[in-house]
Amino acid sequence: MHFQLVTLSGTKFEQDVYEVILPTLDGQIGILKDHMPLITVATNGVISVRRDAKDSDTKMDHYATYGGVIEIDNNILRVLVDEADHADEINEAEAQKAYERAQKMKAEAKDQVSLEHAQGLIDRQGVRLQVANLRRRTRHQ
Repeated sequence: MHFQLVTLSGTKFEQDVYEVILPTLDGQIGILKDHMPLITVATNGVISVRRDAKDSDTKMDHYATYGGVIEIDNNILRVLVDEADHADEINEAEAQKAYERAQKMKAEAKDQVSLEHAQGLIDRQGVRLQVANLRRRTRHQ
């Protein structure tokens, strides 16, 4: 199956792969070769890519994403998102500091707009921390 991860700044990943696990409104779904055609919403979460059937979970690539559209047709999986951060691009310490700043912003929010903005930042940094944690765990195995 051919997988394309496309962001506003360009193609982040494009290659034939064995499996992709995606965050959707209904939970995580796994996509393998010959998956039925589908168009659905991607939610904030982790996209995990297994390049080869023999690859263990520790060899999977992980991307933090923040919503978008998933399209599957004719063994082509295309995920269109605003942003996607590969595990190797995330500085865990910086993401932790940003997460803590966002929590403080939320606690100090004076109106609904500020509250929603802070919650969006918390969600984004939470996903980045999740991906950084996956990278750290797989590197120590």
